[in-house]
Amino acid sequence: MAKPTSVVDSSPSVEATEAPAVHKGGFTGPLRWADERIGVAKIGKAGLRKIFPDHWSFLLGEIALYSFIILLITGVFLTIWFKPSMAEIEYDGSYQLLKGMPVSEAFASTLHISFDVRGGLLVRQIHHWAALLFVAAAFVHMLRVFFTGAFRKPREVNWLIGVGLMSMSLIAGFAGYSLPDDLLSGTGLRFVDGLIRSIPIIGTWAEFFVFGGEYPGDLVIPRLYMVHILLVPGLLLGLVAAHLVLVVYHKHSQYPGPGRTENNVVGYPLFPVYAAKAGGFFFVVFGFLVLMGGLFQINPVWTYGPYDPAKVTAGSQPDWYMGWVEGAIRIVPNIESHWGPTTWSWAIFLPGVGLMGLLFGALAVWPFIEAWITGDKREHHILDRPRNAPTRTALGVAGMTCYAMFWLSGGNDILATRFHLSLNAITIFMRIAVFVAPIIAFIITRRICLSLQRADRERTLHGSEDGVIVRSPAGGYGEGHVPVPVDEQFTLTQHVQHTPLEAGPTTDGSGVARKAEVGGFRARVSRWFLGHDIAKPTTAELDAAAHHGDHSELEGDDDEGPKALH
Repeated sequence: MAKPTSVVDSSPSVEATEAPAVHKGGFTGPLRWADERIGVAKIGKAGLRKIFPDHWSFLLGEIALYSFIILLITGVFLTIWFKPSMAEIEYDGSYQLLKGMPVSEAFASTLHISFDVRGGLLVRQIHHWAALLFVAAAFVHMLRVFFTGAFRKPREVNWLIGVGLMSMSLIAGFAGYSLPDDLLSGTGLRFVDGLIRSIPIIGTWAEFFVFGGEYPGDLVIPRLYMVHILLVPGLLLGLVAAHLVLVVYHKHSQYPGPGRTENNVVGYPLFPVYAAKAGGFFFVVFGFLVLMGGLFQINPVWTYGPYDPAKVTAGSQPDWYMGWVEGAIRIVPNIESHWGPTTWSWAIFLPGVGLMGLLFGALAVWPFIEAWITGDKREHHILDRPRNAPTRTALGVAGMTCYAMFWLSGGNDILATRFHLSLNAITIFMRIAVFVAPIIAFIITRRICLSLQRADRERTLHGSEDGVIVRSPAGGYGEGHVPVPVDEQFTLTQHVQHTPLEAGPTTDGSGVARKAEVGGFRARVSRWFLGHDIAKPTTAELDAAAHHGDHSELEGDDDEGPKALH
């Protein structure tokens, strides 16, 4: 058999010329050992030199990530002492007002952490504040992605992962909120029990499955504990890892600016610049949460007492991210249907289960809907300025307004008592406002965006005012204009303007009917979505504006004063 030509046999002469192994102290030995086996040097060289753009809005995602890390750290601490059991015991702890009262082991262990474990109350409050900050940062981060168009090709999958992260964070937050088994969390759990039972056909079966029998049962706290510390965190870790991997794979999106194109990234390398900044920012977030946990009381379960199904906390409110669901249920009129032996509670199912499904469903399909409307199949790595996508921006603000109206409705009783208003009047007003307010917000937002587009066009063509008021020989007053810098002009005109799709012919050249590539309905939606944009200056208009500015400057050099008055 012939030998392969690539084989090189070792010989004494070759071995003699090889450099002897050098063993150094410190981390050199372990690093060399790892590099020889898994190639950490090659991986590290590529990863540590990864370029990331620098903009303050990118910190929103980092806040969510760091809050999640803090949640894991503090959660491990709390897990050591928390007892996820609904077994009833007689409280014999440090809080004297509840001594001798029958409570669950979960509630008693929460009081033990708060009053008897050194630093327990601080860590518990840090954990709760971090949960609120995590959901809030993820929510605002998704809004940033939506308004700047960062969900477009090739990042649709990452957007779907983000939607999954948001939904999982709500489940994790609610499960953790319910674990202390106090009267406030029990009221929220009773609310969810009503949502489950409102599901048509299978509602009662689902309730018995979740609670291990009729509400409240004696298994829901252990099950929520498993969901809170194992199931949902595992899913969140997997989704976060996938999210970060796709960010690296697709390269980071960036805002328009000088030197930034769809094929490059302008910024700083991961190491040492970005690593140092990110590490410092983590400790800023951690310190901020420690201050909040130490100075601002949250969820004092001892003032609510243990949960009793026969009682309800007056003026009880859920965490902010679930308040909009409660508000929707409060203002929807009572609507029921009785079909055979079943009762369909539309007033609970539609605003509760249905509304949450509508929100996350709409978020999930939006990237594909926008691509269908615009016909845009290109890759996008340059972000949109929200003003340059006025209809999308207006839709986002309308959705936020609708969310705010539902959220305010969740506190209609608090609004009535605080401002001495009629509860019924507030409810009726909110039933109208959830439909009218988003429409008003949509119209105002789109007009503002179009006005900003006109201002950008004017600034690009005619420059900015120089701040000097000059009187002309004819007696009039005016202000000179200074051309905008080339870098700013590039930023203002870098975006791509899409033209509305036009309906295609329904017959071919021979008069035979065929399916049009763009239907009439799609063309009408495209005109509504894209047809209002203000045309950005063309190259010819920019050249003419530059020539006119040069000519005006020359005219302004005579003794009669500046002529470049626009």
